[in-house]
Amino acid sequence: MSDRKAHDEAIVKIACIQMEPVVGEKQRNVQRSLEFIERAAANGAQLVVLPELCNSGYVFNSRDEAFALAEEVPAGPTCRSWEEVAHEHGLHIIAGINEREGRSLYNAAAVIGPSGHLGTFRKVHLWDEENLFFEPGNLGFTVFQTPLGRIGTLICYDAWFPESFRLCALQGADIVCIPTNWVPIPGQAQDREAMANILCMAAAHSNSLFVAAADRIGVERDQPFIGQSVIVSYTGWPIGGSASPDREEIIYAEANLADARRGRNWNAFNQVLRDRRTDLYGEMLGAKASPGWY
Repeated sequence: MSDRKAHDEAIVKIACIQMEPVVGEKQRNVQRSLEFIERAAANGAQLVVLPELCNSGYVFNSRDEAFALAEEVPAGPTCRSWEEVAHEHGLHIIAGINEREGRSLYNAAAVIGPSGHLGTFRKVHLWDEENLFFEPGNLGFTVFQTPLGRIGTLICYDAWFPESFRLCALQGADIVCIPTNWVPIPGQAQDREAMANILCMAAAHSNSLFVAAADRIGVERDQPFIGQSVIVSYTGWPIGGSASPDREEIIYAEANLADARRGRNWNAFNQVLRDRRTDLYGEMLGAKASPGWY
């Protein structure tokens, strides 16, 4: 990397926090998240990603329990706590949260910067019994423009849909951050990387963007989670992690997010997004979003 890039472009230190929330223990979970965020900030992180539903836990016994553990975003105490630590350390934080809006619940991610709440992503593709508690996300695939770069957000099962990453990339995302609670996949060989990691690597490569996925660990009400948080370069190869399958830890990577845009020109003839045949299929896949820089 040249001196020009190192000083003039978009060098960002990314941290993915792999932790073990406990369902029902919201105060404990938030406090634990703050401890990890403080540790990441002390190690120079500028962009911090936390797991899915990290404030409430994941496996709810009832709708009443899910509602009791939810809160408004950004007015609730969890977001206020994350906003305070983001302001104190100059951080951008993407964190999974159990969001309540009126009578509806959403599996959401709060996007927070040093100046406060930047926006919310609501999980579009609900997994399994999430359908008993949450409404499908209704905010689309927003890309947030920040001083660090353009940040897209997905949650867990959203990453199984190529359209999710593609719509972020088409709106100019440099990095996609994924709070997640990955579970075991049938047929997974012990000596192979997690299927989720393979999907992140493929999407990073085919869209020329960075991906930062923060998973949880542990077993919650008989549901195991697999850890293996990962940070992937726009080339498709991991630059941070993958993390362990069973330990709380933080993985880090330093990335020049500007390389995601530069790297879309693969050679003199090919640019991975501009080569799309929009004469044969809709440029934005039918979404109402407007195309950004690509």
